[in-house]
Amino acid sequence: MSVRRWLTAGDPALAPSDDLARARATLAAYAPRDAQQAEQQAFFLAWIDAHPDAALRTCLDGHLTASALVLDAAGERVLLTLHRKLGRWLQLGGHCDGDTNLASAALREAREESGIADLAIDPTPLDLDAHRIPARPGEPEHWHLDTRFLVRAPQGASAQASEESLALRWFPRAETALTATDESLRRLLAQGLGQDHS
Repeated sequence: MSVRRWLTAGDPALAPSDDLARARATLAAYAPRDAQQAEQQAFFLAWIDAHPDAALRTCLDGHLTASALVLDAAGERVLLTLHRKLGRWLQLGGHCDGDTNLASAALREAREESGIADLAIDPTPLDLDAHRIPARPGEPEHWHLDTRFLVRAPQGASAQASEESLALRWFPRAETALTATDESLRRLLAQGLGQDHS
């Protein structure tokens, strides 16, 4: 298992970008672990090629999002948010809002939603997941093309929920199987908790 490269806010590699080629390069370099992830990768790349505004919410057919599986310093607990709109426990994350540096967007969202300033991120994607978002007033049904990253919290980190969350909680490994009602979250947890985090 290769040693992870942990980056923190302020690292030049996490500088925001507005060049869609940056997101495409990250996704093209991703090494899918199975056929399902290879299909997701192909879908993401084709979407970017067909949608020059893919990193913006104004791309109404669907847009890029970025999320973070936040682990504690020991890699034994995962921080999940009880999503205010969906009412389910999920990983932290959200819209890229024009930032095509996907790791940068994921780290920004994780910091905003957890209240933990000194998180560290591995800039290599952990998982890809395209899913449909139901229509809401003023917003048609659309795709979220989510690139997911592994993020590590410092020792003793204390999380504070943002307005987007009903609650935040650190879940021990043993409890995650009971908490994850969503197949894509179960897959993400298995991938993130099953790896060496050195």
